[in-house]
Amino acid sequence: MCRLARLTLGTVFALVLTVLAGTSMAQQPSPTRQISQIAGDVYRFQNAGHYSVFMVTPAGVIVTDPINADAARWLKAEIAKRFNQPIKYLIYSHDHADHIEGGEVFADTAIVVGHEKTKIHILGEKRRTAVPQVTFSDRMEITLGGKVVELHYLGLNHGDNSVVMRFPAERVVFAVDFVEPGRLPFRDLRNGYIEDWIESLKRLEAMDYDIFASGHTPTLAKKSEVPAVRVYLEELRGEVLKLVREGKSVDEIKSVVKMDKYKSWKDYETFLPLNIEGMVQHLKLYRR
Repeated sequence: MCRLARLTLGTVFALVLTVLAGTSMAQQPSPTRQISQIAGDVYRFQNAGHYSVFMVTPAGVIVTDPINADAARWLKAEIAKRFNQPIKYLIYSHDHADHIEGGEVFADTAIVVGHEKTKIHILGEKRRTAVPQVTFSDRMEITLGGKVVELHYLGLNHGDNSVVMRFPAERVVFAVDFVEPGRLPFRDLRNGYIEDWIESLKRLEAMDYDIFASGHTPTLAKKSEVPAVRVYLEELRGEVLKLVREGKSVDEIKSVVKMDKYKSWKDYETFLPLNIEGMVQHLKLYRR
């Protein structure tokens, strides 16, 4: 009797866990997904807090970061439904997994394009995505159906393989992670090459465009808003460097450096202490 009771209770307990797990999964909200027009034939795709862009032409569609396989499947179906055009090119902004996983969803019809270092990192890190078939080092231009997208490598910044995509007819630029107008840089500036980062931002500022679309900031930005990202990095570096030279600890520096004029930027409270930590680490490693 006792053994039967234990088995029964165990079975009931397992069933309860199964029901709870199923309920928990059922309550998981689907990520926000939508498509919006930026300008002309260039559109923006949102998947929760990640964004990519695509361009529709008479000969097919050029898409950028797939974000993940599920997001890519949704986007592929929506493009087919709304535009009735095949996806001909897939372009990666850089190699980080949260932007480029799921590329295999488009690879049945698309040529996959990325920076040469992006391909190296995808293979080395075994990213779960399609490997670029076409790579470039400094600049590349893709023409499809009479429409053009330019790919520019501006140097080291948030990593070593970020690509800026410029749609000249629409005067739109798309870049990911190393420039997010109105938002502090991600956490502790990981993978960042600070001095080169600042220089790459200067090169971006010199490009000809009107509208800037980023990989995480919900709103589109004007070109005039982009330089503030560089200014923030320059000012943060200057303030932290002064205190590092004075021998201050990380905690002391965090108590002093407030960057008050950026309080309205997204993730100010969360990312500023981490930005300071990352800057201190960088300066201790690389300052002369």
